[in-house]
Formats: sequence, structure tokens, C-alpha cells
Amino acid sequence: MPDSPFNSPDPGRPPAGVDTSRASIARVHDASLGGKDNFEADRQALEAVLEIAPGLCRVSRRNRAWVRRVARYLAGVVGVQQFLDAGAGLPTVGNTHEIAQLVNPWARVVYLDNDPMCSAHGRVLLETNEDTIYLSGDLTDPALLAEDSAVWRYLDRERPVAVILGAVLHHIPDAADPAGIVTRCVDAVSPGSYVGLTHFWDPGADSDGHELAREMERRFVQKGLGSGWFRSREEITSYFTGLELVEPGVGPLDDWWPSGPVQPPSSVEERLILGGVGRKGRGPVQGPGTR
Repeated sequence: MPDSPFNSPDPGRPPAGVDTSRASIARVHDASLGGKDNFEADRQALEAVLEIAPGLCRVSRRNRAWVRRVARYLAGVVGVQQFLDAGAGLPTVGNTHEIAQLVNPWARVVYLDNDPMCSAHGRVLLETNEDTIYLSGDLTDPALLAEDSAVWRYLDRERPVAVILGAVLHHIPDAADPAGIVTRCVDAVSPGSYVGLTHFWDPGADSDGHELAREMERRFVQKGLGSGWFRSREEITSYFTGLELVEPGVGPLDDWWPSGPVQPPSSVEERLILGGVGRKGRGPVQGPGTR
């Protein structure tokens, strides 16, 4: 993606944490899901986008439903027993460990976030058993998944890991190299591991969603949150370099293993997000099917 005029000048912009005067990515997302762990600055940042994209809260719900379906597929159908939910945010309904451990009682889930408020809440509300851990860590830190990382005290690097990056990479500016972050994740895990991610999508100048994507980006970045970039399908697909895409590939969230009838998007903004899952390794990949 060409350098955006809205890109943050500081790729290392610290998380808001408990600073209630500044909008937090996790708390804005919580507000969009109808949660209570947010403050006036977060609600103002959300309202700035809702003014021109009133369907944004439905985007958040569709994203959470996608994460739940991916966790259920990987834990149940594939049999993955280790999960790294990176950029996990604040606890919500249907958290990754609840889904994974429901279908695979041996699943171990490590949550990771760089926001101290998220890790504090996560430790209290999510660490409900010895196989669920919430750690503090920053995806932009090259040492995050190094051999001596705390992550590998809880997960076995020699066995497959499912890395979940739900609605995370679009909050990382070009200067911080989101593609490189995914590459580091892929390099750190063993063959047979999976990476699933969702990302805001700019469908291009010939689409009726292009102008809305650009304005949503402007409001996300300039109106308090400081991040929220929309990238092309080609850029999002490039994050899966070195992985074999699971069918149906990179596409609309509701095309990925819907569990029963899916309500079609009722607004343009609900279509401006794509998701995909890729596997590290060789050989054919059995997809979960599409509707």
C-alpha cells in the first residue's frame, strides 16, 4: 500500500492502557460490541466513525463470530491443541479458550496483548484453568516470539500452534511492517501450524466501498484512535506468503464455514473486512467448506 497521509508518524505508539483521556483500540472495540469496559474518549472515537458507517458495530460482531468459527474448526476438525490469540483485547462473550476447550478439552490457549488494561482484565476474567494464560507482549517487538519468550513456557514450539490475529493488523501502520509481523509468527511455529487473520479492506477505486473505506480510515486515525488502516485484497493476501490457504481463501468473513444460515451484510461497511486461514506445511489443505 502506498504511504497513506493518515499513517501514524509513530509506529511504536504506546497503548492507552488505563489513560481514560485517550481512546484505546481494545476499549473502542469493546464499545462497538456493547461492552462496559470503555470510557468517554473511546465512545467519542467510535461515534466519529459511526457517523458515516453506522454498521460498524455489526462488523465487530461478524469479526467475533469469525474468530469463534475458526477456533472451533481448528480445535475440533483439525485437532490443534495450542492457540496463541495475539492482540486479544478485552474479554468478551465466546472467548477463544471457551470455544477451543469446549470442542477439545486438551486445548491450551495463550492470550497476548500490549495494553496493560487488557492483560490485567484478562488475567482476572480469562485465566479460569491451568491451560488458559494471558500475557503482556507487543507484536511489533521482534523478540516477542524468540526462543526465550514467555510464550514458549506455555506452548510447545515443536507442536502445531494456531495463531489468531483477529482485527489486529489493520491497527499496525506500514512503518511497523505488518507483513513482517506475520512472517515472524510463521517462522516461530512448527509445520502443521495455522495462522488466521481478519483485516479492514479497501476494495479499490472502482468499487462503491472505496470512498467509505478512505473516510473510515481518516476518522479512525485522525479522530482519536490513531490507527485503523484499510488495505487492498492483494496486500491482505500477501500476509499469507509461505502458508497454504485453507479454502475458501481470503474473502468475506461469512464465506468462511458459516454455522447455518447467515444474514447477508446490510451495509457497505460490513463488506469492508476480509479474513483467511493459512497452514504452514506441505500437501493439500482440507477446508471447512462454504455456504
